[in-house]
Amino acid sequence: MLKTAVVDGQGGGIGSLIVKRLRQEFGDSLEIIALGTNAVATTAMMKAGADKGASGENAIVWNAGKSDIITGPVSIMLPNAMFGELTTKMAEALSSSPAKKILLPLNQEHVDIIGVAKEPLPHLVDALIHKIKETATNV
Repeated sequence: MLKTAVVDGQGGGIGSLIVKRLRQEFGDSLEIIALGTNAVATTAMMKAGADKGASGENAIVWNAGKSDIITGPVSIMLPNAMFGELTTKMAEALSSSPAKKILLPLNQEHVDIIGVAKEPLPHLVDALIHKIKETATNV
């Protein structure tokens, strides 16, 4: 069973939407780990249907290397993103993890991703789910 880490911060709204859609698409065939930069984000993702959850720097650093897939907004790769909630250690652990990273190209933190069309969040999550399905069938 693939272990998928959903990483989010602040209120956990993006992560909650991802968790909800993953649960709808995969049922219990995918292990979903909610990794929040704070307890509010983790709680929101747990309510959306994650199997397990943990909060804070150590939890994210520890679980990054134990996941098969890491997903969330692209800002999870940027130190000090999410108004400083995402630490340098978190960004390093997530970006250095051998896990496949499937990220939403949300333009935040004064970073523009060129070559990516702006789409509403639900459309981006649809594309993310499709990519995770492709990844899951190729493992």
